[in-house]
Amino acid sequence: MLVTEVVIVGAGAAGLMCALTAAGRGRRVLLLDHANKAGKKILMSGGGRCNFTNMYCEPGNFLSENPHFCKSALARYSQWDFIALVSKHGVPYHEKKLGQLFCDHKSSDILEMLLAECREAGVELRLNTSVEQIAALAPGYRLHTSAGPVNCESLVIATGGLSIPTLGASGFGYQVAQQFGHRLLPTRAGLVPFTITEPQLKALCSELSGTSVEDCLVSCNGQSFRENILFTHRGLSGPAILQISSYWQPGDSIEIDLLPHLDLPDWLASQQAARPNSELRTLLAELFTKKMAGLLADSWFVSKPMKQYSPGELRTIADRLGHWRLVPAGTEGYRTAEVTLGGVDTREVSSKTLESLKSPGLYFIGEVLDVTGHLGGFNFQWAWASGYAAAQYV
Repeated sequence: MLVTEVVIVGAGAAGLMCALTAAGRGRRVLLLDHANKAGKKILMSGGGRCNFTNMYCEPGNFLSENPHFCKSALARYSQWDFIALVSKHGVPYHEKKLGQLFCDHKSSDILEMLLAECREAGVELRLNTSVEQIAALAPGYRLHTSAGPVNCESLVIATGGLSIPTLGASGFGYQVAQQFGHRLLPTRAGLVPFTITEPQLKALCSELSGTSVEDCLVSCNGQSFRENILFTHRGLSGPAILQISSYWQPGDSIEIDLLPHLDLPDWLASQQAARPNSELRTLLAELFTKKMAGLLADSWFVSKPMKQYSPGELRTIADRLGHWRLVPAGTEGYRTAEVTLGGVDTREVSSKTLESLKSPGLYFIGEVLDVTGHLGGFNFQWAWASGYAAAQYV
């Protein structure tokens, strides 16, 4: 029988941060993960360069049914605190855009930094170790693991959500929460591409697969994001689409302004006056790729010289380009989703300590909770902040 003070289940971003911080306080920490490697999601994030935080992180960048919950942890461990840790280890990084900070080299720089901190603090890391059963003691918990039984005073669940099951994601954390009387809010894929099945629209997306439109405004349910979109064989992706997917529900329509930097009615009128003999497709080719301009001109409009359009026809063109409305068939699901929306109801967890209000000594951190960040480093910052906050009390 192994006896320790703190057991953390899940060696991802939140679990590693909690482990190194708690051990740094002098606590005996055992960090368990069923995978053969720690931090798999860190390694694949940001296209292999890990978008590890965002300079403009604030509570408004997070979705939750209890929107105030994240404020305490984010205030106590900010993006600047994590940036200081990165700088301490000499990891080179850069701002890509919109405050998004990426490693100059590779994601493993961040993972190695966290593992080095864990080693220095004396964290015991056991990989390839699954938790088969958990029982409450008085006080503490007993875990039956594939490596034998473990007793601990504090148990931290840092097992993440359901996104990207190929990296080992599972619903284990939700099962533990339910076992100890916690309410789960419905889960669904977030930050995920849309799929399109409507034949004409699907054909358009397929024809344009790989084409990116750099500056679009995508809106749904009162939320808007201005970023690029990407056409795929299955539908639509790109940062603006991933962002809005977290606010979309099945059956909802989304609206896309393909040219938000232009006053389209004025622009079309000025083009008609200045270039009356130019065809619409020629003008659109100056705004989009030549292929996209041709497809839009043929499938949405009748391309002809600008002088032949009536004011009403120009208004229709402006409306279609500036207010393209469509209803996605669905999303690509957890297979490609960056995060899981929903999870453990935060109203049953202390925002100060991250401890269960139902089972003393049980803590929930990271993605397993109903806190989901926007795209751009916010979910990592929640992992760092929630892990750090819990580590002060475990």
